[in-house]
Amino acid sequence: MEIESVSNTVSDHNRDLVGALQKGLSVLEILSRAPNSPSGMTLTEVAVEAGLPRAGARRLLLTLVASGYARQEERRFVLSTKLLSLTRSWMGEASVWRYAEPIMLALSARLGESCSAAVLEGDHIVYVARAASRRILSVALYVGARLPAHCTSMGRVLLSDLDSTELARFLAHASIGAKTAKTVTDRAILAAKMAETRERGYAIVDEELELGLRSIAVPVRDRSGKVVAALNVSTQTARFTCAEMEQTILAPLLEAAGEIEDFLTLQ
Repeated sequence: MEIESVSNTVSDHNRDLVGALQKGLSVLEILSRAPNSPSGMTLTEVAVEAGLPRAGARRLLLTLVASGYARQEERRFVLSTKLLSLTRSWMGEASVWRYAEPIMLALSARLGESCSAAVLEGDHIVYVARAASRRILSVALYVGARLPAHCTSMGRVLLSDLDSTELARFLAHASIGAKTAKTVTDRAILAAKMAETRERGYAIVDEELELGLRSIAVPVRDRSGKVVAALNVSTQTARFTCAEMEQTILAPLLEAAGEIEDFLTLQ
């Protein structure tokens, strides 16, 4: 009976979804992340990437054009600036990150390292704020950037706050690939690392995302105690050992997270 109930719930949920909208959003994502997105994509390229027939892809693309979210330049389709306007409107509502920006900039200046904030979205973290140092890394990081949650310090912090059912679902279904030879991909070991992160209140990831890159992250909690974001500092391996990060960076990072949490308690 329990299995039947779960099955019925999933079936009811699926009936509530609008398939055409899902496909349209998928096409938006494809246009945004394509390597040649500045010059656009052809109808055939979009259809292949989305796994859609040409006729279906064409209708979706023309709908995006008619709605102002894309434009057609001869045989290629390109995202329009309307999408940026939508993003700015959303960011305008995210007053907490406007408040957090000077805190993060001060921390970055104090340590001489980059400071970032991210939230969990599916299997990835999404950057919502960033104060970059002048040190250059090959990973392109900016507000809106997405990185795999399993091999990032902020991802580990955010995943550690999931309940046992949610974490089990993540570990069962997430795409857990190796970014470097040091990336942990064993799901049992990852589960243990989430438990360790939950217990000690911070996470350090050592060259699992990119060789030469270490990062340390702490949670940002709302007034209910729920982890709503993570705050990190990333550095080059030549600058700090993991132990030195704990000794030098952890305290000011926790202090900065606490200042952001003070703002959240007022919301």
